[in-house]
Amino acid sequence: MPRLAVYSLIVCVLAVAAAVVSFVQGSFLGVVWVLLAGLSSNMTWYYFKREKIRRSVTS
Repeated sequence: MPRLAVYSLIVCVLAVAAAVVSFVQGSFLGVVWVLLAGLSSNMTWYYFKREKIRRSVTS
């Protein structure tokens, strides 16, 4: 798995955890964390698929 995909996956997991904590505490700041989680999950898929395509072309 490419390094950037791993980093963005870690950010996604942490953002989801922060969103849960924010909503449990009654803060609507969790919406920002949900948006960040969505962005980072899309980045994870992008970097993962890009690496997969790169490996299939070079093989």
